[in-house]
Amino acid sequence: QLQLVESGGGSVQTGGSLRLSCTASYSGLPLDLYVIGWFRQAPGKDREAVSCLSSGAGDTKYADSVKGRFTTSRDNAKITVFLQMNDLKPEDTAVYYCAADPLGAIDPVRCTLQDVDFGSWGQGTQVTVSS
Repeated sequence: QLQLVESGGGSVQTGGSLRLSCTASYSGLPLDLYVIGWFRQAPGKDREAVSCLSSGAGDTKYADSVKGRFTTSRDNAKITVFLQMNDLKPEDTAVYYCAADPLGAIDPVRCTLQDVDFGSWGQGTQVTVSS
């Protein structure tokens, strides 16, 4: 089963930026056959979807709370998926997870924000935004 690793989390002040990365634990394994989603979970709250990126044409979806501030993309080698987070707010504080939906292999425009569709998850990376 695909295993994912997130990196790039940290602590920033309000208005700052961070870029999270998601790669397969097997170095060099491409992720371009998967829909890659980003999710987050704040203490005491349910996990919520942040974004998704399709396997093919780069279709994306974002939660309303992050639209215009967050952008997800792949590198040219299709090995890393990024979540660029700008204009961060204290309410963005959470553990961020990337996840893979294998149905991207048969549907290049699929992009889902439903966590039940994702079968592989990373361990998460902490993002803390201070006011």
